[in-house]
Amino acid sequence: MLSLKDIVPAAKNDINTQFILLNKHKTLERQNKTCLALVADETAAVHFQFWGNECDAFEPGDIIHLTDGIFSYNRKKWALRAGKRGKVEKVGEFTVAYVETPNMSEIEWVHDPSQSKFVQKTVISPYSRIFPPIP
Repeated sequence: MLSLKDIVPAAKNDINTQFILLNKHKTLERQNKTCLALVADETAAVHFQFWGNECDAFEPGDIIHLTDGIFSYNRKKWALRAGKRGKVEKVGEFTVAYVETPNMSEIEWVHDPSQSKFVQKTVISPYSRIFPPIP
């Protein structure tokens, strides 16, 4: 299982990880219902994009297992998501250690042609700018 601190943007669904849902942002009603969330594990945090019925299926405190997820640029934000091929499922609640920094969605990622992958350029903010730290 991959730690959140080790995820990098890619065009393939191959991220298998587990995290706790800390907070959900307002749901957006468009053609498809979506909502943005802050999730974390013991190594890092990241923004997670829920789609459709997933928005109502999960609540803060839920421990979620992601299979075949993707970390990509979506709606002008870096977000982890299940995508069309991935799967999210609740596996527990409230019993996991986590950190809120670094936030992998708050890093400027650039493509490095010599390595054929994205690499971290700079940290935009150590914490989520959408979900301020919990005091």
